Amino acid sequence: MPIRVLADELIDQIAAGEVIERPASVVKELVENSLDAGASRIEVDVERGGIGLIRVRDDGRGIDESDLPLAPARHATSKIASLEDLEAVTTLGFRGEALPSIGSVARLRIVTRSATADRGAEIAVEGGAASPPRPAAHPAGTTVEVRDLFFNVPARRKFVRSEATELLHIARLLERLALSRFDVSFRLRHGPKLILDAPALDGDGTGNGELDRLADVLGAEFAEGAVAVSHSAGPVMLSGWAGLPTRSRAQPDQQFWFVNGRSVRDRLLMNAVRLAYRDVLYHGRYPAYVLYLTLDPKLVDVNAHPAKLEVRFRDSRQVHEFVFRALERALAGTMPEAGAAPAAALPTTLPEMHRAPTPLPLYSASRDPWAIAALVADASPPNAYPATAIGTAAAEAPASFPREEQPLGTAIAQLHGLYILAQTATGLVLVDMHAGHERVLYEKLKADRARAKGTVPSQLLIEPLTVTLKPHELDAILEQREEWAAAGFEIDALSDTHLALRRVPAFLPSAEITRVVRDLVRDLTLDAQTHHLESAADRVLGTLACRSAIHAHRRLTLPEMNALLRQMEETERANQCNHGRPTWTRLTLQQLDQLFLRGR
Repeated sequence: MPIRVLADELIDQIAAGEVIERPASVVKELVENSLDAGASRIEVDVERGGIGLIRVRDDGRGIDESDLPLAPARHATSKIASLEDLEAVTTLGFRGEALPSIGSVARLRIVTRSATADRGAEIAVEGGAASPPRPAAHPAGTTVEVRDLFFNVPARRKFVRSEATELLHIARLLERLALSRFDVSFRLRHGPKLILDAPALDGDGTGNGELDRLADVLGAEFAEGAVAVSHSAGPVMLSGWAGLPTRSRAQPDQQFWFVNGRSVRDRLLMNAVRLAYRDVLYHGRYPAYVLYLTLDPKLVDVNAHPAKLEVRFRDSRQVHEFVFRALERALAGTMPEAGAAPAAALPTTLPEMHRAPTPLPLYSASRDPWAIAALVADASPPNAYPATAIGTAAAEAPASFPREEQPLGTAIAQLHGLYILAQTATGLVLVDMHAGHERVLYEKLKADRARAKGTVPSQLLIEPLTVTLKPHELDAILEQREEWAAAGFEIDALSDTHLALRRVPAFLPSAEITRVVRDLVRDLTLDAQTHHLESAADRVLGTLACRSAIHAHRRLTLPEMNALLRQMEETERANQCNHGRPTWTRLTLQQLDQLFLRGR
C-alpha cells in the first residue's frame, strides 16, 4: 500500500481515540473546561451510562459568539499561545483536542453566553462536521450536550461496558474532581436519580467544610480517620489528608493525588506514599489519602500524556524525597493519645460478645508483693535484654503524663502472657506487649543510629563469633554488608559456610547474639525487597527489634508493664508494630455497660 495523507475525518477519529476512551473521558474533558472557565457550579446529567447523553452545565465565563466557530476546531484553544505558556501552563486543558475529538465521535451541541454579551449562541457538531453558530437563549455560562457517543465508530462502541459500569466510572471521576476544588459545587444525576451532590465550601472557608466534602465523597470514616498534612519547602508545598494506618483498605480505591489542582496517577508520587507508610501498614493493605502537591508550574511538565494523567517533574528525586519525608513526619504522630481512636478498632456494637465468656487465666503482679520491689531481680528467660530495658525505664523514667491523662492507663494485670490489661478513667485498654515493645525498640534503634550519624552504637568482640550458614545464605548476607553495618554489626566470611561477627550492637547480650543473628539471616534472606535510602538498613533494625522484643509468656511486673505503656506513649508510630499490626485497643465504659446490659 503506498504512502498517503489520511482524510481529515479519519485523522479526527484517530485523535479522538487518544482522548475519548469511554463516557467518563468525555465528562472529564468537559468538566475540566468548566473549571478552567472559572465556574463555581457544575451540573452533570447522563443517560444510559453516558452513551445516550452527557450534559455539562456551568456558570463560568462562557464563550464569545465570535469565538464559537473555533471551539470545535482542532488545536484551537484560549489557554496557551506560545511555547513559554506551555512550559508554565496552569490550566487543566491546553491542547485544544477535547471538543473536536468529542465532535468527531458523537453529536455535540454547545450553548453559551459570556457575562458581557446580550444574548447567547449555539453551535452543533455531528461526526466532525460543524454547523454555523446561531443565536440561543442561555444564562451566563456554558452548556455542552453530547449525544449518541461513538454512533459512527461501531468498533469503539463494542468496547463500552454495561450502563452500571460506565456510570460507576463517571461517578468516580466526579468524586475525584470534587476533591480537587472545594470552592466549586458539583452535582451528578443519572436520569432522575441524584448520584452526587457536593455543595461548595462557604466563601470565607471557615468551619469544617473541607471535612464535610471529604465525608460526602469518601464517607465519614475517611474524614474521621485521617490526619492533616501541611508541609512546605521553598516553592513546593504538600497538603491534604493521610488516612490513619488503622483505616487502611483492602484495595487502593481511595488514593487521590493532585498536582497544581490537576488529578494525576503518578508512579513517583504513589511510590513516595508507599514508602512513607511502610513501617505502619500491614502487608497487603493500602493507605487512603487525598494529597495536594503545589509547586512552580515551570518545575513540572503536564504535557506528558494525552489524557494528562501523568506528569514529569524537573527534579523528580527531590520531589520524591520531599513527599516521602513530609508524609513520614505526619504519620510519626500515630501514637497513643488521650481521646484518640484506638489502633485496633472494636465494633461500636458487640452482639457477638453476648455469650458466656471463657475464663481467662490472669497473672497479676499485684498478687506478688515481691514483684514490685524486684523489678529486674526476677529470674529472666532467654530474652533478658528487653526485660532489663523495661525495668530500667520503670525505675528511672518519670511518667510524662499526669496519671489522669495517661492515654494507655495504669496496668492492672497480664493476660495469657500476651497482653497487658490497663485501666483508664473511661474504660479499659488492651496492649499487645510484644507488638508495643517491638515498636519502642525499633524507634530507639533508629534514633540511636541518627545520633551516631548512620550507625547503631556497637561493641567490638574480643573473639569473633561464628555462625554456620548455607552458602547462598552467606552470599545474600554479605551483599547487605552496609545495611548490617548501619545496624551495628561488623561481619565478614571465614569460609563458604561460616559468617564471622566481629562487632555487634551494644545493647545485645552476648548470650543472645547467635540466636538473634540466625533470626535476622532467616528473615532478611527471605525478603529481597529493597527500599528507599536508609530503608534497607531499617529492615535490619526492624527485624532486630522484632527478634529482641518481649515474646509470649514473658512475665512482667506491674512497674515493668507501666514502664512499657509510658514508653509507648512517648514513641512515634506506636499505634502499630513494625509490621503494621495494631498495638492496642480500648474498651469504653459505654461498651462495657452494653456488654452487661447495664444502664447508667
